[in-house]
Amino acid sequence: MLALELPSEVAKRLEKAARGAGRTKTSLVREAILRYLDDLEDVNVAVERLEKPAKRWTLAELEKGLDLEG
Repeated sequence: MLALELPSEVAKRLEKAARGAGRTKTSLVREAILRYLDDLEDVNVAVERLEKPAKRWTLAELEKGLDLEG
């Protein structure tokens, strides 16, 4: 469990958004946090790959390994 205090303006926006969506404030905050974490994890992977590049393939190399005739 996590408890936090939001600035009043943010709390008002959250309340209005929850009412408008027919959802609870908790469900909106949970979804927002999960989306943020997904994005942050993607950014961290991208940064790591830029800092430590691995083998890269051209489109031709990738297509060569595919069975395109099915």
